[in-house]
Amino acid sequence: MMRVLFVTGNQNKVAEAYGILSPLGFYVEQLFIDGKAPDLVEPQAEEIEEIAKYKLEQAVSLTMGTEFENEAVLVEDSGLFIDSLSGFPGPYSSFVKETIGLSGILSLMSGETDRGAEFKAVAAVYFKDKIMTCTGICRGFVSENISGDSGFGYDPIFIPEEANGRTCAQLSPEEKSSISHRGFALKGVSELLIPPSK
Repeated sequence: MMRVLFVTGNQNKVAEAYGILSPLGFYVEQLFIDGKAPDLVEPQAEEIEEIAKYKLEQAVSLTMGTEFENEAVLVEDSGLFIDSLSGFPGPYSSFVKETIGLSGILSLMSGETDRGAEFKAVAAVYFKDKIMTCTGICRGFVSENISGDSGFGYDPIFIPEEANGRTCAQLSPEEKSSISHRGFALKGVSELLIPPSK
């Protein structure tokens, strides 16, 4: 199995990535340096692709000269883009969730009939001196209430188009991974790491 070092402080993301990539022949492990997950600086940028690449460059620089420098290094950045809010919170999703929470987003959308939105994820991986990225998108809409106990982040207020009216937080991990933005992005990266045999 090929080892992939996931640079994140979010254990939920590690578990989700492990569930997605291990059946594809990858062993996902959270990167710890001196016993701690690296604290990456997240730039303010309009595109999550820029953020993911910037974070990956930081992560790779931390592995240089260590036992990890020849391993595949992965970072991921994602956001919720709400149509009626002109794509807000988008690249600021983590900050907005910490600031106003899910109830704050629902308040912003009070009375709004256009509840269309999409989750977008960019997975960026560095391996053998190459940076590769893949984007995953999950279309759906914002629910009117917070529902479900699974998942994390905005999962309790996002209903994917394929989920029969359930939020991501009401899906099993397997159901969520099969249709999620992160699932699509990570599967895309797996194909870049090991091109299909001809």
